[in-house]
Amino acid sequence: MSDVRYPFTAIVGMADLRLGLLLNAVSPAVGGVLVRGEKGTAKSTMVRALAGLLPSIATVAGCRFACDPADPDPQCPDGPHDGAAEAARAAHLVELPVGVTEDRIVGSLDLERALAEGVKAYEPGLLARAHRGVLYIDEVNLLQDHVVDLLLDAAAMGRSYVEREGVSVRHAARFLLVGTMNPEEGELRPQLLDRFGLTVEIAATRDPRERAEVVRRRLAYDADPAAFADRFAEDERDLAARIGTARALLPEVVLTDAALRQITAVCAAFEVDGLRADIVMARTAVALAAWAGRTAVLEEDVRRAARLALPHRRRRNPFDAPGLDEEKLDRTLEEHAEPEPEPEPDDRPEPPEGGLPEGEGPEDDPDGGGEGPGGGAPDPADPPAPTDAPAQDGPDRETPAGDVPAPELPAQSPAPAPAPGREKAPVAADEPYRTRLFKVPGTGKGAQGRRSPAETDGGHTVRARRPAGVLSRLHLSATLQAAAPHQHARGRAGVALELRRDDFREQVRQGRESNLVLFLVDASGSMAARQRMTAVKGAVLSLLMDAYQRRDKVGLITFRGTTAELALPPTSSVEVGAARLESLPTGGRTPLAAGLLRAHETLRVERMRDPHRRPLLVVVTDGRATGGPGALAEAGRAAALLAARGPASVVLDCEAGPVRLGLARRLAGQLGADAVTLDELRAEGVAALVHAHRPSHSNRKAA
Repeated sequence: MSDVRYPFTAIVGMADLRLGLLLNAVSPAVGGVLVRGEKGTAKSTMVRALAGLLPSIATVAGCRFACDPADPDPQCPDGPHDGAAEAARAAHLVELPVGVTEDRIVGSLDLERALAEGVKAYEPGLLARAHRGVLYIDEVNLLQDHVVDLLLDAAAMGRSYVEREGVSVRHAARFLLVGTMNPEEGELRPQLLDRFGLTVEIAATRDPRERAEVVRRRLAYDADPAAFADRFAEDERDLAARIGTARALLPEVVLTDAALRQITAVCAAFEVDGLRADIVMARTAVALAAWAGRTAVLEEDVRRAARLALPHRRRRNPFDAPGLDEEKLDRTLEEHAEPEPEPEPDDRPEPPEGGLPEGEGPEDDPDGGGEGPGGGAPDPADPPAPTDAPAQDGPDRETPAGDVPAPELPAQSPAPAPAPGREKAPVAADEPYRTRLFKVPGTGKGAQGRRSPAETDGGHTVRARRPAGVLSRLHLSATLQAAAPHQHARGRAGVALELRRDDFREQVRQGRESNLVLFLVDASGSMAARQRMTAVKGAVLSLLMDAYQRRDKVGLITFRGTTAELALPPTSSVEVGAARLESLPTGGRTPLAAGLLRAHETLRVERMRDPHRRPLLVVVTDGRATGGPGALAEAGRAAALLAARGPASVVLDCEAGPVRLGLARRLAGQLGADAVTLDELRAEGVAALVHAHRPSHSNRKAA
């Protein structure tokens, strides 16, 4: 990979993303930008290119925290900086890896040296390196929530804190925050979305000419990066100079009361939570005015600020897509626009009856008179006058170059109705509701979440142990207990304890983890009764919402006809799961065994990919199996194979009617799972609220 960055000005299209990044470069107080888009849309390329446009910064020589010599941080761990030499360097672009830990972000304290030697040995983290530069988080939606919250807190406060067992270090951390994400891989929580100042939705262009130009430029860059960068060097310098000019102009921009009223009216009309949106819109509108070289905020600045600052704050439930009603925005701005001043009265005398006074008629116009602003010829900037004449359809009509007359379409015949017993159209789901909590038994070691017990970085302390690596969470009482018996032998003379490395103990904390919730849904003809499938979809949608709230990954397998299909590979995007569920058709036979075997294979693959994430299988079926006289026996063997793997399972019994065969409960017994009816799924009553799923003894032993 070349060290020469792809030029920012060489990127084709992406106007909204370009503007959002530049506004943050002009005013980092805007709060960063979140870039949402499909893969392969140059999100990362543009962010990395932006860093090359930022002006160089002056720093205190030797300071690991990039303190400004003109205003050094009084709490800098490397300070004080009185009379220190200066140095200049480029603003850093710091990229945050997906698997980053908290200590890597904020820095780490050597607690062993702090307690044994009384020395604050602090190793700066990525936030210190990003100070006065750019912090870039690729795939921000794949980071743990507490890590994202930590980053956004630092971005909002401009300061990073490290607290470990009474030892505290803090330093300045102001940076331009940019996050990118692919919504197909999962959404950010609304409370985390709100912490990003702006959001931009991008997609690859569908224009063949633009796509060809993108490919042409990329191939030229790959062939000779330096020569390609030279082609755009002048444009890059001009853009960098414009950023510097806008930064200098920013303090002089006036946000008028009229513009502020429009901002607050728009935020109120769209019912955004809190006041962060109002503040971000105000800062963005001011930055837009500075970028345009103006010292006053106009209505157009407010409109563009709303389009960037509000869409991601409009989500009301996990399955809402970000968006903004443009007509409502225009209507609100118009209603709260500053009233135009009354026209001054015309003191000129009325023209006499019979026409204009001599010397004021068209014939006296030196330009020839007429209807246009300059005479008889219309102004080329004015739109053509409308005409009531009908358009010509005959051969004499002129067709503009490049326009092709649309062919006449034949009348469409109504779609044929589906044949009985065939695939039926998807039905809508019932409204989602709060469900019972199902847990995986035992104590896991998966990613932090809100479902099953696990050893995590958070939670309450349950015991102490010897640290395997760097000590991060000191268990003070256990450390003192381990060191106390050896003080006499170590020749302790004063008040201070004599500590050795073997004395230190760290905390083991127990919190909750997220799990993989794999749905196995029967979509066969036996489930196809409209009212019944509506209730089943509502139940699965409710469980999907529960998985979203508990930070789980989800997967969806459906079976009908003769096969089972992995409709949604395991992902963090429950929104995609809800969309696949909504479009799920029903009909055909019930290949229950095929569905169970597909679930077995999916869990096997996921166990290799993510061995610490424990699965929870949710089977949604009435228990019927078709395909021959041995279909039920084959399903039983598949269930036994699946149970031998030991995943925690729940069977959602969808059997209805006065006569019930109990096949779903029989399947639950074969899986070592609990069977729950649709009515029992709702979290109603105290008993249901505290209920925890407990599988059979065989499952507990396997787990």
